Amino acid sequence: MKIVDIKTKIIKVPLKTPFKTSLRVVTHLEDLVVMVKTDNGLIGYGEGASTAVITGETLPSMQGAIESIFKNILLNREIEDFNALLNDIAKAMVYNSTVKAMLEMALYDLRSQSLKLPLYRLLGGSQTKFKTDITISLNNIDTMLRDCQNAIELGYDILKIKVGETIDRDYDRMETIAKTFPDTTLRIDANQAWSPKETVTLLTKLENQNIITELIEQPIKANDFRGMRYIKERTLTPLLADESVFSAKQAIELLEMDACDFINIKLAKSGGISQALQIADIAKLYNTKCMLGCMLEGAISVGCAVHVASARSEVITMLDLDGASLLSHNPILGGVEFNESEISLGSGYGLGILGISS
Repeated sequence: MKIVDIKTKIIKVPLKTPFKTSLRVVTHLEDLVVMVKTDNGLIGYGEGASTAVITGETLPSMQGAIESIFKNILLNREIEDFNALLNDIAKAMVYNSTVKAMLEMALYDLRSQSLKLPLYRLLGGSQTKFKTDITISLNNIDTMLRDCQNAIELGYDILKIKVGETIDRDYDRMETIAKTFPDTTLRIDANQAWSPKETVTLLTKLENQNIITELIEQPIKANDFRGMRYIKERTLTPLLADESVFSAKQAIELLEMDACDFINIKLAKSGGISQALQIADIAKLYNTKCMLGCMLEGAISVGCAVHVASARSEVITMLDLDGASLLSHNPILGGVEFNESEISLGSGYGLGILGISS
């Protein structure tokens, strides 16, 4: 089965409400979809978001990498040379982790289709039912309370609260939300907005009020591993490393330092499925649980992440895969079934295809 064509298409879909963090404000999903076609007519799909503030990639740079670098590497190659293809993708360029993830998705999708196996089965998984949290964007407190209430009414019982303004305002946000929704599991995500000392100050204030959330995600700069350890040593709230961990090497370094409690794996950070699985396996060696997260991505990419979560369900015990649920409509046909907080993997194979209107 030979690769004979590779094409890309930009999809743009409005969000239900603007997505606001300490790093950016987004009103539309703008993703790049890659389609890898074989000589027997199969098409493998991959998808990635341009998240320049995290991965350094933009839609033009992603398209350019595929056109100028990866087409030359992949065209006329046999899918059966699977591991060699993955290795060549990984070493073709430094960084560009989203593009690499997209191409890996497409190759795994082709392999899944050719073997007539759901991807999670191909990867060794069996779990098919999952629950995800939903992100509550950074806004004034009244808006955030309203968004929390709306999410709970839709069936979500885990809310990821975006913060990252000032310590005092963020404390007021978290205290008010925690006391208004005492039966809801809360996660905090500061998107690298604070210093280590600010983080300790805020968490200590919350903990003194007996407000201990399920976790706090990446409150400080990604490369500040010592700062992560400083926080972990001084607070009770579990610390989740996100932007600090792109690679297996970084996972080992952080875990060796005892600088986090959990790791957030994202396909767009790791460069694809193969490295995501490796990070999960490393975390298991350190008896560390993981979250499987996403960028602001659509159903192909987020759905692929669900298959990966199934493959390592003993380690990946938390999902932050709400990307498809934040969209005003889903332009992808087939694939994983998203029903607000509930996500289901069926017996079919294929990550989904672009609808006609997309």
